[in-house]
Amino acid sequence: MRSRTGPVVLAIVLLAAAAACDATNNRSSPPASTQAPAQASDQHAGHGEHGAVAAAATPAARAAQLEQYFAQHTLLAIRQMRSILTATPEYREAADAELEEYTEELGQVVGGAYGDAQGERFERIWQDGITHFTAYATAVAGNDAQARQQARTTLEADAGAYGAWLAGASKGRVGAADATAAMRTHVEQLMRQADAYAAKDYDQAYRTERDAYEHMFAAGTALAKASFPPKTAAALDAPVAQLRAAFAMLLGEHMQLIIDTQRATFAGAPEFKAAAAEVNANTTALTKGMSAIVGPVKAKEFQSAWANHVEGLLAYSTAVADGDESARAAAREEMRGYGSRLALFLSDIVRNELPLAPITSALGQHDQHLVDQVDAYAAKRFDDAQAMELEGYAQMLGVANTLVGALQRTVKPGLPVGGSQTGGGGTAHRRR
Repeated sequence: MRSRTGPVVLAIVLLAAAAACDATNNRSSPPASTQAPAQASDQHAGHGEHGAVAAAATPAARAAQLEQYFAQHTLLAIRQMRSILTATPEYREAADAELEEYTEELGQVVGGAYGDAQGERFERIWQDGITHFTAYATAVAGNDAQARQQARTTLEADAGAYGAWLAGASKGRVGAADATAAMRTHVEQLMRQADAYAAKDYDQAYRTERDAYEHMFAAGTALAKASFPPKTAAALDAPVAQLRAAFAMLLGEHMQLIIDTQRATFAGAPEFKAAAAEVNANTTALTKGMSAIVGPVKAKEFQSAWANHVEGLLAYSTAVADGDESARAAAREEMRGYGSRLALFLSDIVRNELPLAPITSALGQHDQHLVDQVDAYAAKRFDDAQAMELEGYAQMLGVANTLVGALQRTVKPGLPVGGSQTGGGGTAHRRR
């Protein structure tokens, strides 16, 4: 278990009891729509069609937006840097375009929180960072020590510029030194993963990628909180809000790590193994979080159902990589069965607060996003692969929000809140 998983799971463990108490005190509140997962991708226009981003209507929605955009942007930047390191210009072209458009959207989201002028300032700083991350990856690929040091220096300056910007934009709610330190961690993580990836230390590269995703998800929460007066920002510290963020982070991370592992199927066994190890670590964290809420027996059932879900997705990508149409069709059919069983389990643990049909449909959408993106990636339709990645990520966050809402309405204070008693969580391996 990696060091960052522990705090995440501990937060879920501690918050589960508080969320249960909140649920007990709010039984009269109307249930959330079970259609939320299917509509979650509205936050980000799919299939490469980027447009204006709607401003968040509530503090919770603003936090969810900034968490999503910060975490997702981190992965886009990492994959763009790796396209330079692997000299894959076709993928880099798609990654460059997606980064540019996503940065524009992120600027709009920040502008919605801090005002248009501040959003424009932020976007300029962020775009400078992308330019300098690209320069760093180019220097590493070219083994140019001088250019690498220059890129490092400019990236550290970018962190300082972000810190100064946030201190001003937040009217001093966040100090420049603290904001700079948070962004410096981001800079160091992206450089570290590039160094490791170039050295073919894939274990380190993928561990650092996961750290970077989790760090920036939390940074998105902090940025949202800093945009509100303290009394309003305090709502984002409520148990249910933190529980939502924890599950959204882990389920979004699941989506992204599966994408990494599916794509690594085409890169060879060493990289596949490293990516799959992070899928398994994510499964362990999800299982422990479930154990805190529904108890270890039900959590073991979840782990088994989730492992089958993961296996089906990776069996499909292996069949695609092998060009085995028969195995591909068989894997797709098995995935439908796994999805139905997982939906039945989730509907059962929340005592039908989530009706079976909508949650089955939502999980089916999740699988379809991953099937479509790996098909597009295999065919070198990288623009389509990127679009499905982004749409699928947003949809998975919708699943998380809906699941947490249902859990809050059904979980009881008497359920276990201690550590998990589940197994090691190994769920991914290469069937070749």
